[in-house]
Amino acid sequence: MKIVHSIPSFVAEKPTVVTIGTFDGVHLGHQKIISQITSSAKDKDCNSLVLTFFPHPRMVLQEGTEMKQLNTIDEKTALLEQLGVDYLVIHPFDKAFSRMTAEEFVKEVLVDTFQLKKIIIGYDHRFGRNRTADINDLITYGETYGFEVAQISAEELNDVSISSTKIRTALNEGNIELANNYLGYPYAITGEVVKGQQLGRTIGYPTANISVKEDYKLIPQNGVYIVQSTIQGETVYGMMNIGNRPTVNGTSQTIEVHFLDFNQDLYNQTICVSLLKRLRSEQKFPSLDALKTQLLHDKSDTATFVASLR
Repeated sequence: MKIVHSIPSFVAEKPTVVTIGTFDGVHLGHQKIISQITSSAKDKDCNSLVLTFFPHPRMVLQEGTEMKQLNTIDEKTALLEQLGVDYLVIHPFDKAFSRMTAEEFVKEVLVDTFQLKKIIIGYDHRFGRNRTADINDLITYGETYGFEVAQISAEELNDVSISSTKIRTALNEGNIELANNYLGYPYAITGEVVKGQQLGRTIGYPTANISVKEDYKLIPQNGVYIVQSTIQGETVYGMMNIGNRPTVNGTSQTIEVHFLDFNQDLYNQTICVSLLKRLRSEQKFPSLDALKTQLLHDKSDTATFVASLR
């Protein structure tokens, strides 16, 4: 997959089959749409192209809106690449771009730049300045400029919109299994391993303290989760705590992973951790000994779960 970081930077090698959206989560509903553009592109001897925007348009147009997203832009890129997309165009969204009229967008972006052959879009998709144009306008433009318009059915689109909302809700409630079912893959957190207070070492549970630099990334509800990661080509499992560490009077949220049967220096490395199952809520224990006892139970539960995967 070729990644292009603005619309003007794109140079069409052949005509394209396009879809447009934020595709947050790249979940099962999104995957259906992507499969439509990739298969259609092959049939028509075209390149498949996904146009997305960063930052999220709502964050630009509705100032002060805090919108947590399921994927960082790097995570979204990796997921789309796995689906066989030829081109991902990530356009920097700003107010100037939002003022482009519908016809300017169709003529200058879709037709002149992308050499559009076919666009696959939701029946309720709106575009252009103040989002005044709809699917019927797009069909009219298609007749004028010679491209095909395929509508994503209301049922399929409903799956897309409802799933994104349900995934966020599930993660905020700590229901990782439900979120993963909607996504079609385990929800993941990517970040750099940084030095923490190293309290885990003192009680026999050294942890990798993960720092997520993207403040728009949705972090699931505090609690203890069974996780999986691939480090230097090796699949490793562990238990991750998201929370404020109340037993040691912590004051800010941390993300810490204790990997089973793994003892390598991970400082300054970027790792991706997939959440498989929630073990329990975060709680305050009366002593470090009580915490150690609970961690022993957590480790046993994690090992039993991992064994069931093999």
